[in-house]
Amino acid sequence: MKNPEALRLPNKRENTSLERFSKHFSFKVANTTEEKARVFKLRHEVYCQEIGYEPPEGTSTNIELDSHDAHSIHCLIEHKSSGLAAGCLRLVLPNPAAKSENERLPLQEYGGTSLTHPILNPARLPVSQICEISRFAIARPFRHKAINNETLTNEKSSNLFTEEERKTFPAIIVALFLSTYSLVGLSNKRHVFAMMEPRLPRLLSMSGFNFTKIGEPIEMHGKRNAFYIDHRKAEEEIHENLIPLYLHIKKELGSQFDHQAERTKQKMAAS
Repeated sequence: MKNPEALRLPNKRENTSLERFSKHFSFKVANTTEEKARVFKLRHEVYCQEIGYEPPEGTSTNIELDSHDAHSIHCLIEHKSSGLAAGCLRLVLPNPAAKSENERLPLQEYGGTSLTHPILNPARLPVSQICEISRFAIARPFRHKAINNETLTNEKSSNLFTEEERKTFPAIIVALFLSTYSLVGLSNKRHVFAMMEPRLPRLLSMSGFNFTKIGEPIEMHGKRNAFYIDHRKAEEEIHENLIPLYLHIKKELGSQFDHQAERTKQKMAAS
């Protein structure tokens, strides 16, 4: 798809799962302290309670965050009727306080020596064009399977969803990546990096998201590799059936992105 913006949404009467998804879920840029707290809480539930990551040192507030969150854009997918946070992600922008080109993004910190690609390396690309996607999390009530070290229960939420809503839950992971690509475009970035399990890029390739492996495996709560995708190429190769949802997410996040940019300008003008 060379120009997804030129495509029209399908007829509203068409009853596809992707259309149903946008009916039941909203997409939010976490701009406020309260919204970011929801993101960090969901990350704690998934990464610390379920997967078994160690909680942040000295933290007793059931949140999961690190030093890179301060220079990241956070996104939340919310179930409309219940108000529950269904999923979250972050887009990490280059650290403005980085002391060298090798400390711009988290994957350079965690796996810098494993990055073996001669060209596709954040240290070799324009700093204004790079970013990293990470901290993807889907809340337990919206998953069909537990992860390891299960400590959560979905008993309280078992009656919150209709059968139609449950049929849309498998699309949450795709919606998270579509949200990511929307934020990348809105941030005027091109070169996207991620540290992922090898199976996830294989699954995403079925939706047209073709990542390139750019490093050797490292141990990071299981085997992880650094991957890369060109945002421009990703927009061209995205499967046609995902375009309507992608445009919907991009429009919804875009309005919030523009609103936040305007608020920032007003604050700067008043200072």
